[in-house]
Amino acid sequence: MFAQDAPATSTPAASDWRAVSPENLLVIDTNRGRILVEMAPEAAPLHVERMRVLARRAFFDGIVFHRVIDLFMAQTGDPLGNGEGQSPYPDLTAEFTFRRGPETPFTPVAEPAGSMLGFMNSLPIQTQPTALMPTTADGKVHGWGTYCPGVAGMARGDAPDSANSQFFLMRQPYPALDKRYTIWGRVVSGLDVVRAIKTGDPANNGMVPSEPDIMTRVRVAVDLPVEERPVVQVLDTGSATFRTLAEAARQARGADFSICDIDLPVQVSGPPAPAA
Repeated sequence: MFAQDAPATSTPAASDWRAVSPENLLVIDTNRGRILVEMAPEAAPLHVERMRVLARRAFFDGIVFHRVIDLFMAQTGDPLGNGEGQSPYPDLTAEFTFRRGPETPFTPVAEPAGSMLGFMNSLPIQTQPTALMPTTADGKVHGWGTYCPGVAGMARGDAPDSANSQFFLMRQPYPALDKRYTIWGRVVSGLDVVRAIKTGDPANNGMVPSEPDIMTRVRVAVDLPVEERPVVQVLDTGSATFRTLAEAARQARGADFSICDIDLPVQVSGPPAPAA
């Protein structure tokens, strides 16, 4: 099983896999199937903690995908189902960028002028060059996630600090959102489910007019009983197998290469998702 439902170019060895922490794995069960999101507290600690809090309070259970646009994204997290609702908690301070230090997990795959592209665990990011770290006051540089397929972002109003409980999952790449909406994770399994969610009316900003798809249950994996908990392994971006995969993608795309062209192989084991 793969993050973007595409085959790998080689078979990883057992040592090439990285286990996703159950504390950072959001299990989204829907009437269409299961979506697994690896959350990225290194990029957006406030937003990841909000997702954990809401999942632990069963806030998302029964909430619909109220706004879904093909070739773009699927939005949910609104208890009213009309784009106007939110949780009872305060709005969040935007986390459009983060500070990357030497301790931050990061594997570069390309170095366009003045920046670096790579992966922070399963999250595709762009960042200032590592070489700048010794010149900054905190020894870190700016980084930000990029909106590739499967990336999870927070919806908000006009004000930057207005994200609350509504979020969206990308169906296709959309880099125009970079540094404008907080990224808090990425789908590592179930992108096919995201793309199968019922789309809305293009004439009404993608609002789903009737019978929208629904999140039946959302939990942090660590909170599930062991016998119900999925176990997820992602190809370690520090492995030689990943370097081979990334180079193959760069060679295939040439001048048109994007970090979104790299699909990370994923293995999911454990019990099946409950019936919708």
